[in-house]
Amino acid sequence: MLRALRHRNYRLFFGGQFISLTGTWMQVVAQSWLVYRLTGSAVLLGLVGFLGQIPVLLFAPVGGTVADRYHRHHILVTTQTAATLLAFTLAVLTLTDHIQLWHIFALAAMLGLVNAFDIPTRQAFVVDMVGREDIVNAIALNSSMVNGARIIGPAVAGILVAAVGEGWCFFANAVSYTAVIAGLLLMKIPSQVRVPLPGTPLASLIEGFRYVGRTKPIRALLLLLGLISLMGMPYAVLMPIFADKILHGGARGLGLLMGASGVGALVGALSLAARKSVRGLGRWVIFASAGFGASLIAFSFSRSFWLSAALLLPAGFSMVVEMASSNTLIQTMVPDSLRGRVMAVYSMMFMGMAPFGALLAGAIAHHWGAPVTVALGGAVCMVGAVVFALRLPALKLEAQQMVVALSRRAGIGGDPADEETGAGSAVAPRRK
Repeated sequence: MLRALRHRNYRLFFGGQFISLTGTWMQVVAQSWLVYRLTGSAVLLGLVGFLGQIPVLLFAPVGGTVADRYHRHHILVTTQTAATLLAFTLAVLTLTDHIQLWHIFALAAMLGLVNAFDIPTRQAFVVDMVGREDIVNAIALNSSMVNGARIIGPAVAGILVAAVGEGWCFFANAVSYTAVIAGLLLMKIPSQVRVPLPGTPLASLIEGFRYVGRTKPIRALLLLLGLISLMGMPYAVLMPIFADKILHGGARGLGLLMGASGVGALVGALSLAARKSVRGLGRWVIFASAGFGASLIAFSFSRSFWLSAALLLPAGFSMVVEMASSNTLIQTMVPDSLRGRVMAVYSMMFMGMAPFGALLAGAIAHHWGAPVTVALGGAVCMVGAVVFALRLPALKLEAQQMVVALSRRAGIGGDPADEETGAGSAVAPRRK
């Protein structure tokens, strides 16, 4: 279950990211509560989510192209430093009582721009640290790390917000970034020289989209992920309304609800970490998508705080299984030279569709209420699972052929992407 941790660089990455992501989840909860406290508006809750994630949709393709052309380790140090400065700015403005709504919107948008470069680079960097042989386990452990932080961060944030206010959560997040930056700087990365991709950066960007468009298994996984991100995942944006108006739990209740979802997600990630291969993951995607939708529908009808928290356990479990299984399947099929650009499209579907979902959820909740909004999203997720299930037999055969072809090409020492895409590797190790 922990075999990817045998790689020193991955151990440093894992430890630093866990501390940093705990701070990030604290900021997510505190920022949502701050916006809700200042405005009491479901629409503005949706708007801040939109502004924080729309840059990923717009600029992730550029970020993925950069990840395939330049040193991924250096990119991550730069993006994490930028995120530190943004969190510190938000903390200072809040602690000095100068914070205004437009400050939150602007800083959320700037962090979204940083994430547009950070997320595809970070996803592609996992293979650089562990190699193809441990990629399944590393992705599952990444999900475990994210969701372990998701349990601790919201719970701590709920206590801190109620005791001393949102500003100290933002400050804690700024400090937490030093852990991941230190981990990156301590890594021993082989000397590398950049081998330019053929053609212009624009041509490289377009090639990534063309590869996704003509590869049916990857395209189907990304479309389902985008649908769930658009209609299902915005339930988290409306959580302050459920915590306060519907379940009467306040800031502490918000932290507990988010933490409950994180517990379920952690269990789901650990279940994936115990797997040794990708065999059967297609069926996991179907069951997880349907289970996520059913859990959201049940949650929307609950008016008991503890029953609602319990229903968020299977919701979190299903969500992370769908997301991490899709990530694992895609990374197993994609050639190394296109990894950054394909993971950029993954980021667009996972995070880039979420802002539209947040905006849509806020608008629907304004007119028909948060419970109706969450139930509608759950129903759409279940429909998406049925459609994917009907297409799975044909997709499975093509996916198996792709994985076998890549494994054979890698085994004889060639770049598995050369025949498939006509693109050379963006970064090659300098031979001693």
